[in-house]
Amino acid sequence: MRTEAYGTASGPVAGFLENPVVGMAPWILFSLLVGPGRFEIAVGISLASALLLVLVGRLVHRGSSWKLLEVADVVFFAALAVVGALASDGTLRWLETYAGEVASLTLTAIAFGSMAVGTPFTLQYAREQTDPSVWNSPAFLRTNYAITGVWGLAFLVTALAGGFGDLVLRTPDNIWTSWIIPILALVAALRFTAWYPDVVRARAAGTPGPGRASLLLPLAGLLVPIGIAVLVFDGGAWWLGVALIVAGALLTKTLKARD
Repeated sequence: MRTEAYGTASGPVAGFLENPVVGMAPWILFSLLVGPGRFEIAVGISLASALLLVLVGRLVHRGSSWKLLEVADVVFFAALAVVGALASDGTLRWLETYAGEVASLTLTAIAFGSMAVGTPFTLQYAREQTDPSVWNSPAFLRTNYAITGVWGLAFLVTALAGGFGDLVLRTPDNIWTSWIIPILALVAALRFTAWYPDVVRARAAGTPGPGRASLLLPLAGLLVPIGIAVLVFDGGAWWLGVALIVAGALLTKTLKARD
């Protein structure tokens, strides 16, 4: 139960800001937007979103402590904006190509680094939504370690996919390495963030919780639009697009029956 006694405000805006996914929004935006000819736009949008989240957060949660992710958001994208403004043409081209991977690796380091020092970054958000009596419980801590670790893995996958597209395929705008694989990784992390706490609560209460089918259902549904995108933008692999559409439809039907 969330109340103002926990040091937070109430209402839909407060609930939105208390989700750790919100703190990662600037990084997600940047990872998906950056590319050749789009560095300044990606940095500008990401920095503006980071500053907006801090401003709204301070207005809604007066007196609340700064979160690790909020500070990292502003510092990282402000630094990128300064570097980009002063960079030579060669440096700017490098940033356009590799800044997405740098951002993803930075967030990966933040996720696993926060776990290594015993304070997974999602704890700061989770504590604003829960009674202080559960903050040190093993289940609460394990849940935050798991969610933080999944986000670290998602951004690591995003960085590796981008690096493969840039360094091996030499196509920074490759549809698979720049869009499809990162989106799948991020959607999987988003779904796990919503799914896993319900599983933990159900186990604690001794009641049936959401099954794996409900975890996988959004990913199966995503295969259909991915297949359509492959048909439209990667005509050479039309058969793969068709296969993804068929697989997505069949998997979605099967998982719904099991959910």
